[in-house]
Amino acid sequence: MEPQKRAETREVDGEKWVYDSSVDHKGRVPLRERTGVWRASLFIIAIEFSERLSYFGIATSLIIYLTKVIHQDLKTAAKSVNYWSGVTTVMPLFGGFVADACLGRFSTVLVSSMIYLLGLILLTMSQYVPSLKACEESMCHEARKVHEMVFFFAIYLISVGTGGHKPSLESFGADQFDDDHCEERKKKMSYFNWWNLGLCSGLLLGVTLIVYTQDHVSWGAADISLTVVMVLSLAIFIIGRPFYRYRAPSGSPLTPMLQVLVAAIRKRNLPHPSNPAELYQVSRMDNGRLLCHTKKLKFLDKAAILEDTENSAKKQSPWRLATVTKVEEMKLVLNMIPIWLATLPFGICVAQASTFFIKQGTTLNRKIGNGFEIPAASIYSLAAIGMIISVTIYEKILVPTLRRITGNERGIKILQRIGIGMLFSITTMIVAAIVERKRLNIADKDPLKGSISMSVFWLAPQFFIIGIGDGFTLVGLQEYFYDQVPDSMRSLGIAFYLSVIGAANFISSLLITVVDHITEKNGKSWFGEDLNNSRLDNFYWLLACMTAANLFVYVSLARRYSYKNVQRNMVVAACPPENNNNNKGDLMA
Repeated sequence: MEPQKRAETREVDGEKWVYDSSVDHKGRVPLRERTGVWRASLFIIAIEFSERLSYFGIATSLIIYLTKVIHQDLKTAAKSVNYWSGVTTVMPLFGGFVADACLGRFSTVLVSSMIYLLGLILLTMSQYVPSLKACEESMCHEARKVHEMVFFFAIYLISVGTGGHKPSLESFGADQFDDDHCEERKKKMSYFNWWNLGLCSGLLLGVTLIVYTQDHVSWGAADISLTVVMVLSLAIFIIGRPFYRYRAPSGSPLTPMLQVLVAAIRKRNLPHPSNPAELYQVSRMDNGRLLCHTKKLKFLDKAAILEDTENSAKKQSPWRLATVTKVEEMKLVLNMIPIWLATLPFGICVAQASTFFIKQGTTLNRKIGNGFEIPAASIYSLAAIGMIISVTIYEKILVPTLRRITGNERGIKILQRIGIGMLFSITTMIVAAIVERKRLNIADKDPLKGSISMSVFWLAPQFFIIGIGDGFTLVGLQEYFYDQVPDSMRSLGIAFYLSVIGAANFISSLLITVVDHITEKNGKSWFGEDLNNSRLDNFYWLLACMTAANLFVYVSLARRYSYKNVQRNMVVAACPPENNNNNKGDLMA
C-alpha cells in the first residue's frame, strides 16, 4: 500500500483499529474496542501484585532470617541483603534485552514466571524437606551448610525470575495503550500511577500478612502461601491472553546504536549540514515512531549525511548511513546516562529501608494492646501506605490542577517529579539520624534493657516519608525510562529504572565497607556487631549530605534536558490541542 493511502486509512480507521505496530493474539491488527487499555492491563497488574507480594515478603524479612536462622552478624547480613537486592534489580538489564531482542514481552513474562515459581518451590522445600531444613535456633549457633546453599540458590533463582518478569511485565502493560491516540495516551500516564498502587498493595500484604505468618506461624507456611498465590496469578495472566496487544521483538536494540556510532566516526571529516532537512530520514517506520531532529550531540548527525545521492539510500549500508530517527534514538540513550547516575544517591537511601531500618525495629518495643507484637518487618508497611497516599493525591488532585495551570499533559514534567522525591529522601535520612540518636541515648542509659522501652512507632516518620518520596521518584523513574528510550527497547528501559536501585544496593554495600574501614582505623567503627555498638545515626547524616549535594547536580542536568520529540500522526493530530512544553528542559524551582 502506498504511504499516502496508508495515512488516509489510518486517519479514517484510527478510532477502530490500532496502528502502532502491535498485533492481537492471532497476529492481526488489534481492534481498539476489544483489546488493550484497562481491560488488558488489569490482568497484568494482577500478576505484578503477586510478584511484589512474594518479593517484599522475602526481602523485608531477609535480614532477620539471615541473622536469626543463618546466624550472620549485622554487617554481613546487611551486605548479603544488599547483594541479593542488587542482583535482583540489575538482572532485569539482561531480561529486558532478551524481551526486546528475542522472545517478546509476553513470552519473557511466562518463562521468567516459571523460573520465579521454581525458586519459591525450592524455598518451600528448604523449610520442609528434613535433609534441607535448618537446625533449630536453640540447638545451634551456625546454619547447616546444605540449608544455607539451598536457601541462597532459591532466592537467587527468584532474582533470575525477577530479571525477566519486572521489565517485561511493566512495559507489556504500558504497551496496551496507544501513544498515537490522545485518550489512550492520557490513560497511559495514569497507568504508571495505578500500576504502583497494585505494587503497593502487594507490598502491603507482603510486609504484614506474610511477615506475620513468618513470625508467628512458620517460614514454611509463608513460603507455601507465596507459591500458591503465584500459581493463581499466573493462571489469571494467561486467561487475559485474548485481550492483550503484542509487539514482535525487533532484534538487538544495541545494534542500530552501534551502527550510528560507526557511521558518525566514518564520516567525521564531513562538514555538518547547515540545514537539518538535508539529513536522511524515511517517511515511516514499520516498528516504532519517527523522531524529530534535535540540536544536541551534533557529531552524531553526521551518521545521517547522505553522501551518494545517485544510489538509493535504502541500498546503502546501515554501518555507513543512518536515519535521523536512529541518530535521535542514540542521543536519547546517551542523554539518559547522566540522569541515571544522578539518581543513584536516592537509591542508596531507599536501600536502608530494607536493611538497617528494619533491623532497628527489632530492638524497639513492638507490642500493642494485650501483648500483640508487631513483626519488625511489618513496619515497612508504612512506606507502602505513604506511597499509596502520595500516588493517589498526585493522580487525583495534583495532576488535574497542574494540567490547568501549566498546560502540560502530565501536570509537571517527569524530571521535576523525580526531583521532588529526592527532597523527601534527604528528609528521610535526617529524620532517621535523629531517631537513631535518640534510640542510642536510651540504650546507653540502660545497657541491660537497651532501647526496648522505646516504641517501634518512632520509626514511622522515616518509613512514611520515604514512601511519599517513592511515590514521586520511583514512579517518575518508571515513566521516564519507559517513555524516553527508543520504542524498540522499552523493556530495557524499565530495566534501566530497576538498575538504579540495583546499582545503588551494590554501592551501599561498598559504602558500608569503606566507612567501616575508615571509622575503625580512627577509633570505633560505625557498624558494630549489633546496633547498640554502632553509629548508624552518623551514617544517615552522611547519606543526607551526599544526597543533598547530588540534588544540585541533578537540578542542573534536569534544566538542560531535552525530551523525546516524536512526529505525531493523523490520529493524534485530531486530538484537542494542548500547550505541551515537553521538549524544553526542566526548571527545578
